[in-house]
Amino acid sequence: MAFPELLDQVGGMGRFQILQLMALVVPIVLLTMQNMAENFSAAVPSHRCWVPLLDNATSQAGVAGALSPEALLAVSIPRGPDQQPHQCLRFRQPQWQLLDSNVTATNWSEATTEPCVDGWVYDRGTFTSTTVTKWDLVCDSQFLKPMAQSIYLAGVLVGAAVCGHASDRFGRKRVLTWNYLQTAVSGTVAAFAPTFPLYCLFRFLVAFAVAGIMMNSGSLLMEWTSARARPLVMTLNSVGFSFGQMLMAAVAYGVRDWWLLQLAISVPFILSFVYSWWLPESARWLLITGKLDWGLRELQKVAAINGKRAAGDTLTMEVVLSALQEEVSRGQDPVSLGALFCTPGLRLRTWVSLMICQAPDRTRPAHLPTAPRFAFAFTFYGLALNLQALGSNIFLLQLLIGAVDLPAKMGTLLLLSRLGRRPLQAGSLVLSGLCVLANTLVPHEMGALRSALAVLGLGALGASFTCVSIFLSELFPTVLRMTAVGLGQMAARGGAILGPLVLLLGVYGPSLPLLVHGTVPLLSGLAALLLPETQNLPLPDTIHDIQNQAVKKARHGPPRCVVLKATQL
Repeated sequence: MAFPELLDQVGGMGRFQILQLMALVVPIVLLTMQNMAENFSAAVPSHRCWVPLLDNATSQAGVAGALSPEALLAVSIPRGPDQQPHQCLRFRQPQWQLLDSNVTATNWSEATTEPCVDGWVYDRGTFTSTTVTKWDLVCDSQFLKPMAQSIYLAGVLVGAAVCGHASDRFGRKRVLTWNYLQTAVSGTVAAFAPTFPLYCLFRFLVAFAVAGIMMNSGSLLMEWTSARARPLVMTLNSVGFSFGQMLMAAVAYGVRDWWLLQLAISVPFILSFVYSWWLPESARWLLITGKLDWGLRELQKVAAINGKRAAGDTLTMEVVLSALQEEVSRGQDPVSLGALFCTPGLRLRTWVSLMICQAPDRTRPAHLPTAPRFAFAFTFYGLALNLQALGSNIFLLQLLIGAVDLPAKMGTLLLLSRLGRRPLQAGSLVLSGLCVLANTLVPHEMGALRSALAVLGLGALGASFTCVSIFLSELFPTVLRMTAVGLGQMAARGGAILGPLVLLLGVYGPSLPLLVHGTVPLLSGLAALLLPETQNLPLPDTIHDIQNQAVKKARHGPPRCVVLKATQL
């Protein structure tokens, strides 16, 4: 594996890597806002049925006497279970007898009621408009709001599958550039969608592109950075997600119309699309797939940006061929998805990686009685897409979700160089699982302790998120790296769509959802111990490199009878 030497020659951490990091992190911040947008663009305001006595000036003028709005509301809208005006029913005729203070036993359910046949009146004090108010996604249509969120997650699933394979075949930069354009166009069109199905369609296309942006940004950063600088670069990349959540709170606070908010988080991707043409393709991928001339030009370009033009001029085709002769010949061998499951050395890595992508919600407080989330990505959205269930000030909650992540991620950077990838990955997942399981034993009256365990669990999952973005990319060869990452994203999003079914376990016991919620990361953390350590190792480029690593490990490992069993996995 001689590419690390070529990268050191042109600069594995210099001016180019800093500029590349800045260029790729900005869209990460923006796409996080796309992920979180429906906290605000699809917020459900207080609402009631439209009734003539309150909402029709002609009907109000015909009412004898001066009645307050509260009195008119009482005779027009029945009380709900919370003793507030019912959100989905109204009286067919005004119930004037309810104004009599002596009438205390009147059961409004016996009066004739009807659904909101004339529409709803919404409280616009917090949001001027949302997708809920535009298409009346309340009462009998309230299921359409979570359906839109599931469609978005399905878009991420499909995008991970398609973009991962496309990146290994056509290149990281080409797919990334197209994803920027697709996000800008689809997000902008979604803001002007005339119908709810069209809105869902274009949000699906946004999610499709978001998956490609997340995967290809990380891959380009990994493949252009030296092994020593990788933890720093990938940690800063993951910090972009945290800043995106905090920026989402600020933007949503200032923009209270859903369509303007959708425009505000979509149009900036046009700028990313424009400057992405400057970004070089992954030279590692180019050389391994036989595109030697292009790869050489990209190496020379990076050398010039890093102030090593003389070193770049010494790079010739003969130098590249002599350094990468074996890798180039093996990299052009046909590979497919099946190689991840059939190749010795890759099979175990693939299955364990799929388990690592299964973790509990890294943003949902563990003491809340909510569904476990079997997929890492879905569990991230578990709380993030349902902030209204946690409190009235969703802007502050969104800000705090991002703020909680920052110290955990910066602490992860320090631990990665001391503990290594495998122990930190396993430890963070196990700790998060234990925090969730511990909360099943803590009484609800001990709110402070439950909250403290929740915050600790969130911090552990924040560390896991940062570690997994580095660890998984180092486990797979260049020729299959994006396919493997895409497979993990697919598994995560598949569980994201099916995860709410675990709520059904609550019928058999209120603690069962949390038990599953805590068991999944616990088992995933233990499974991570089966993976090899990758700290300070060069990125593998071909399947042969993976097999060589297994052979080297076997030579320095336990007795041969045990080694044979391990290398056959």
